[in-house]
Amino acid sequence: MECVLPPFMTDRDQQRRRLRTQRKHLTGDEILAASRSIADHLIRTSIFSSSKRIACYMPVGGEVDTLPVMEVAWGRGKQIYLPILSPLGDNKLWFAEFEPCDPMVFNRFGIPEPTFSKRKLIHPVQLDLVLAPLVGFDSNGHRLGMGGGFYDRTFSFLNYRKSFLKPWFIGLAYHFQHLPTLESHFWDVDLRGVVTEERFQMFPR
Repeated sequence: MECVLPPFMTDRDQQRRRLRTQRKHLTGDEILAASRSIADHLIRTSIFSSSKRIACYMPVGGEVDTLPVMEVAWGRGKQIYLPILSPLGDNKLWFAEFEPCDPMVFNRFGIPEPTFSKRKLIHPVQLDLVLAPLVGFDSNGHRLGMGGGFYDRTFSFLNYRKSFLKPWFIGLAYHFQHLPTLESHFWDVDLRGVVTEERFQMFPR
């Protein structure tokens, strides 16, 4: 029987809904175990070792937890930055330095953000490594996000470079989030690599 999508629902919407549902059914122990394995794979890379300013995120809806990465980074004297919604209303992200026990507030999506002062803000181009949440990815580095386009707009400058410059744009995901193929648009910012509980994988530029 042929599958008929609801009105206005694209293949990406269907993939996003299926993977988000699967992710939400993970138990706390499953998330913790996978997140620790992902952190172990990441911290062994030269990319992590050479990065001083690292952007993480606060997980929601069963996303990979970045706290294991943060703990190692702080222990090695690295700086952690978290995304905050731009107060300019341009649907982009700013990044504020985050340290253990810093106070946090919830943004309009219910995601925790650090309270910040201007001196703690950084422009995305100044980051060395960006760890991006995602809903799905394919073997070409195409990333399926939540649908808001915040990361694509914020890091669009990466699409206009002829040669690689920092930051490294790396996704964190569970292995089941891998898709055979993923429709891509010209405004999408592709991943340079992805880390799952199974391995660290780089994609061709």
